[in-house]
Amino acid sequence: MSVLLTTASIPDERKAAFWGEAVSRTLVPVEVVPLAGRPFEGSLISHRLGYVQVSTLEAEAARVSRTAGLIERFPRTEAQVAVGVQMSGRAVLVQDGRRAEVAEGGLVLYDTARPYSFHYPERFRSHVFQVPRRLLGVPEGSIRQAAGTAVTSAEGIGSVLLPFLGTLAAAAHSCPASVGDRLAGSVADLLGTLVAQLTGRTAADIRTSNGHFVLRIREHIDRHLGDPGLSPETIARAHRISVRYLHRLFEGEGVTVGRLVQQRRLEACAGELARRSRTAPTVSAVAQRWGFVNPAHFSRAFRAAYGMSPREWRALRTADGI
Repeated sequence: MSVLLTTASIPDERKAAFWGEAVSRTLVPVEVVPLAGRPFEGSLISHRLGYVQVSTLEAEAARVSRTAGLIERFPRTEAQVAVGVQMSGRAVLVQDGRRAEVAEGGLVLYDTARPYSFHYPERFRSHVFQVPRRLLGVPEGSIRQAAGTAVTSAEGIGSVLLPFLGTLAAAAHSCPASVGDRLAGSVADLLGTLVAQLTGRTAADIRTSNGHFVLRIREHIDRHLGDPGLSPETIARAHRISVRYLHRLFEGEGVTVGRLVQQRRLEACAGELARRSRTAPTVSAVAQRWGFVNPAHFSRAFRAAYGMSPREWRALRTADGI
């Protein structure tokens, strides 16, 4: 989805309101107060890269505020963390009592779930990247601690992050969906690293946060084993993440997501086939109950995992009383 809006054809008395409404619809609801003593001019370009919203805002001097009242009246279903990259002009961000002065070529991180205000004393142009907060792999407290901190290209991760984000914003309109998903994962990685650097968090802390997310995904898989459509794509969609990010979360688990789904299904089938019952279901019925659509595929997968066919497994287990 792409959005391109400009105040060029809007009556002077409506320009600031029009631009503010465009920003509110595309990003988050805000109030815009012009500061220049001339007709307000502004434009907005926005694109989606997977779960990342990439926008370029250009306008006259203004104050852009996200108030507690706006947050209460227009709550978002998903908390977002944003990074503003100042391409021209200056900006001053105030959030949680902290004041960050952002010079041209710098960036600042902020949390759209809490009130903030940007003061732009002159005409400006900035890129804004919004990412679901839960995908950064850091706790809310760390984001609150990092919000309102300005970063330049001369320090730490800023030297990597700023050129990357500037190039990405310029190319966002031409990225195919599959590429966008992969780039969204890179943005989330880098922003998570930025928060970790600003708050002194360690790699072990980040792994712990990711571990909680992996546990939720594993629980989701176990609840939906009987759904034949369960796949990395549907799992990622249910958790509002990209397939690439899902696979990256499981890189340290020693098993791919697809292999985990099959493994858990086979374990469920093996457990049911081993139970004694006067009215035992057929092997095919057990396989279908746990999401296997193709009987031949189920038999091959079962033999590969347990060294015997499902019928042999049932006969052996029920005969031995195991």
